[in-house]
Amino acid sequence: MMSFKKYEIVGKNLPHIPWEERPEKQRDVLWRCKNNPVIPRDLIPGSNSIFNSAVVPYKEGYAGVFRCDDKNRYMRIHRGLSKDGIHWHIDTNPIQFLWHENNKPITLEYAYDPRVCFIEDRYYITWCNGLNGQPTIGVAYTFDFEKFFQLENAFLPYNRNGVLFPRKINNSFAMLSRPSDTGHTPFGDIYFSSSPDMTHWGKHRFVMGKLKEGWQSTKIGAGPVPIETSEGWLLIYHGVLTSCNGFVYSMGAALLDLDEPWKTLYRTGPYILSPQEYYECVGDVPNVVFPCASLVDAGTGRLAIYYGGADTVTCLAFSYIDDLIDYIKNNSVPVTNK
Repeated sequence: MMSFKKYEIVGKNLPHIPWEERPEKQRDVLWRCKNNPVIPRDLIPGSNSIFNSAVVPYKEGYAGVFRCDDKNRYMRIHRGLSKDGIHWHIDTNPIQFLWHENNKPITLEYAYDPRVCFIEDRYYITWCNGLNGQPTIGVAYTFDFEKFFQLENAFLPYNRNGVLFPRKINNSFAMLSRPSDTGHTPFGDIYFSSSPDMTHWGKHRFVMGKLKEGWQSTKIGAGPVPIETSEGWLLIYHGVLTSCNGFVYSMGAALLDLDEPWKTLYRTGPYILSPQEYYECVGDVPNVVFPCASLVDAGTGRLAIYYGGADTVTCLAFSYIDDLIDYIKNNSVPVTNK
């Protein structure tokens, strides 16, 4: 157990986040929850799978927005609440979004892979949203996880993996995303965009791209909300390898400049987690670990990462911020846009 922190973390003390200490013989920088998967595919009636979901601290416990594909295989997002971040009550019905200008209900074509980010006075939800059958970034907000108000889509199709920063940067809201196409995109880099009002997005900047070979050689995409540290924005992301048996999704990490987050300071050469356990290798989409949320205790540096396993279940992995930052620095590939 760590007795001090090397690096500063901007955030709240959350001493009761889900946590397990590193197993005695575990040498990797991340280690899995021994009770994975923490959310099974069938937690609610009618669900085919529950995965790639977002969790935040809320009141005395936690709230979340969960991807629940139903038995029609329609992609929907549902609200969930938990006292401990492990045992969840997920609504059986999808979230009913209201249009922010007139409070009228909205019918979504599809919705998947949500993220949730608290900024200033409310919780913003971003997700892959269907627009005339094509993927773009939906944006909404809630104050209480009871009523959800949808804003304009952030971008034109095609785009996925919209991830907000937890505070304004240079007086503007900031988001990472990955321009894509209509299908299972065989390419993809991470870009930065900013907005004065959460509606008009521009000043797009390249952040980092796929590598020539290895686990992140097909495409990459942002994962959980970036974590502000004294060493930069800590970004956990996914990378994809095209194998002879299809895509393999693994997890990596990077440090971005605090004031100009499109500048990558360091990024991992090796993955920090890859599909190796049964629940990551076997499911609706085999060989996938897909991070979408994290909880951080600023007081101890403990980090809990929620990730989807094989597009079927929800899992947890743990690390210490100090260890992860050191690992990124010590195992970084050369970066070109510092």
